[in-house]
Amino acid sequence: MKFADFGNEKRGVIDEWQLAPDIWDIVRHEVDASGRQRGLWILTGSSTPAKDKVHHSGAGRFGRVRMLPMTLQESGDSTGEVSLTDLFDGKLSHASCSIDVQALLRLCCRGGWPQAIDLPISRARRIARDYIDAALTQSVPAKGGRSEVASRLLGSLARNLGQATTYKVMMRDMYGTDEEGAVDARTVSNYVALLESLYLILSIDGWEPPARSPKRFQTKPKRYLVDPSLAVAALRMSEQSLMKDWQTLGLVFENWCLKTSACVTCWYTHARFPTPRQTPCTTTMMTTGLEVNAIVEDAGGRWGAFEIKLSENKADEAAKSLLRMRDKIGRNAVARTSAPQFLAVLVGLGQHAYRREDGVYVIPVGCLGR
Repeated sequence: MKFADFGNEKRGVIDEWQLAPDIWDIVRHEVDASGRQRGLWILTGSSTPAKDKVHHSGAGRFGRVRMLPMTLQESGDSTGEVSLTDLFDGKLSHASCSIDVQALLRLCCRGGWPQAIDLPISRARRIARDYIDAALTQSVPAKGGRSEVASRLLGSLARNLGQATTYKVMMRDMYGTDEEGAVDARTVSNYVALLESLYLILSIDGWEPPARSPKRFQTKPKRYLVDPSLAVAALRMSEQSLMKDWQTLGLVFENWCLKTSACVTCWYTHARFPTPRQTPCTTTMMTTGLEVNAIVEDAGGRWGAFEIKLSENKADEAAKSLLRMRDKIGRNAVARTSAPQFLAVLVGLGQHAYRREDGVYVIPVGCLGR
């Protein structure tokens, strides 16, 4: 345990607390004894503990924040001049960046790991590979799983980034058949949950207006990995092989953007709606017949939409998709859904952020910040 100095206050910080899950109840009692003061303890961990090891939900005492690898702004690779806050307020700063193809390839292979920021790309790629190896050989068996099954599943998830992949498809990827043989659908489901508990998977839920639409709960989530470098490592690729496979590069870049928007959205939520009981912003997939890559919605009901394209030369196509989605929602009087606060195309290869004549923003990922 360490104590972190936050101005005039000191807070206890316990890393990898799930290795000693009794700490949870001890901290809960400390919180109660303090008169419910906020922020006295910070518990961090790289996986969730077994459910039977924690005897209290922590309701009213603990707030949970999922931490993801660094965004481009945090790693110094984005200027951060275009903020999510400004987009919700209808503002767009004139911004530019200098990310080219080689830089984008490096970012996708390096990822957002703090220790990889200043490393040569060959060594940076090793960090993602080591992370996967440690998860498969140590964390998975520690939770009662088989490394071989988890490795095959991780490969399937990397191959199907951003897809609402069925368990049958995963089974076919893993063992060449969708018939229950080596594993069944329930086993695959359990292993997906296991990898989620190890914080390897970033699941993005469906979005459908209005807020009470049952389709929000019926739509299968689309799955990404928590960092694009993990997908590159799981597929055993490099910047050279990605350069020859732009379709895969586009999926890995989309993973970057969804991970970044999830981080930025989390920051926006806590900045604008600090009360723990507020519904958080969600970065979600649009599933209303016209699909766009991401919806960002805040607890006040305001929302905006992103289409993600590897290159700016696809901005026209992406903008048309966003406008069709906006118009379709606007025609649905029953949904009573407000107009979007913004529509934006997020691009990997572009130099300037600007507003098109149709009102759609085009934003290079190297300009996006919180």
